[in-house]
Amino acid sequence: MTDKAGFIGLGAMGGPMALNMLKKGIPLIVHDIDPVKVEKLAAAGAEIARSSKETAASVKRVICLVETTEQARDVILGENGIIHGVDAGDVVLCMSTIDPLVAKEIGVSLNEKGVKMLDAPISGGTPKAQEGTLAVIVGGEVETFERCRDIFDAVGEHAFHVGPQGQGLVMKLINNMLGITNTIVLIEGLVIGAKSGIGLQTMYDVLKVSSGDSAAVDFRVPRIMSGDFEPGGTMDIVFKDQELVTQYAKQIGVPTLMANVSQQVYQMARTAGLNKKDSSAVVKIYEQLADVSVVGRI
Repeated sequence: MTDKAGFIGLGAMGGPMALNMLKKGIPLIVHDIDPVKVEKLAAAGAEIARSSKETAASVKRVICLVETTEQARDVILGENGIIHGVDAGDVVLCMSTIDPLVAKEIGVSLNEKGVKMLDAPISGGTPKAQEGTLAVIVGGEVETFERCRDIFDAVGEHAFHVGPQGQGLVMKLINNMLGITNTIVLIEGLVIGAKSGIGLQTMYDVLKVSSGDSAAVDFRVPRIMSGDFEPGGTMDIVFKDQELVTQYAKQIGVPTLMANVSQQVYQMARTAGLNKKDSSAVVKIYEQLADVSVVGRI
């Protein structure tokens, strides 16, 4: 059996990933601020820790998967954080999508204790987290990457080592930027079609076999047709990811015109009260602007 690992952050992505690790024979000790999420993992066989520090002290490899940069910084470097429980030779896997430059700073702090860090954000959304078919996009030392391959294999079907620490996050943000901006353009097209009398099913059938096909078509059109906007990735998270990529791009001198425009559309949706809905729900803003009903149409 594989050595026990730690897992901090059992949300919509982390919970299913932790369960898949248990199923693949990786023993876990877990921690989350929500006791309900912890209980589900305990029922599946995981041990429970009372803090991030306690989690890290029990293992040689510990995963952090939280929502924001500041949460990741607190979980890893905070008063009761991972850094106070790890020993030289341990590995911290930051699987959160956070600021790449902050991740590198965290890595420097860990390295001072002889601890290796990988930035290893995941892509694929909640359904693929449940299936264990995520893509894991990793920055850090190759040797450390290989040391954690059993974890990557347990949660996903693709694991990419893209370069030194920080580059996994940069690649993840590029991927997210493409998907997020594509969603806005797709919805604009769907609204044009709907107002012209073309059914969503017809548009979906055409796009699936034409040059306009994309992951956004796969994920968004069925949700819009059914009106199911329960979150796979919330509007807040999408807005946060666009903020991360545009901030990073500014710091390295790259213009991000479309990413900035799309972010403002998501901000409109957030201020309309859709912030905890799936990002597909941004179509509701266009329904209002174009005075046409789109959601639920076939």
